[in-house]
Amino acid sequence: MESTTLNGRMARWQILLSEFDIVYVNQKAIKRSAIADFLASRALEDYEPLNFNFSNEDLMYMVTTEEDLQEGHPWKLNFDGASNAVGNRIGAVLVSTDGDHYPFTSKLNFDCTNNMTEYEACIMGIRAAIERKIKALEVYGDSVLVIYQLKGEWETRDPKLINYRNLILELIKEFDDIVFCYLPREEN
Repeated sequence: MESTTLNGRMARWQILLSEFDIVYVNQKAIKRSAIADFLASRALEDYEPLNFNFSNEDLMYMVTTEEDLQEGHPWKLNFDGASNAVGNRIGAVLVSTDGDHYPFTSKLNFDCTNNMTEYEACIMGIRAAIERKIKALEVYGDSVLVIYQLKGEWETRDPKLINYRNLILELIKEFDDIVFCYLPREEN
């Protein structure tokens, strides 16, 4: 409930602003899934990754090794999923050791729970990291259930989630070092 003093103050402001033909409109709260919904709604059907091939006329020498890419620091992966009446959307962001961000979004075309969307988002991000041959990864998510199940601290009892967890356990075999960390929703 709102306090009456706040309502009185807002009423005074509305009266004062109306003299200048300004209408005050209460700000609506932004749901946590709004960002994931926004990004997924703008996903491109015909997405093609950027082509970094360039003519090497002025290039004398360039060598890249896996050690250079890793530099002993892990990449970071943030993931999130949302399931509501509008639809099911997932998103993940890979953050390189240099601080470059690589976002991924998708809309799921099947009915699923919030926990299933969280797992789907995590899988999408881990697969993106595998494609980039990343070997050290810190995975951050705001789902306590998913993170603690993947860490092995909680059992996975829901039959819908067992296959998701097993798939991630297979995928993480591709990494030399992977850590799952819970990130509170306020910080995600």
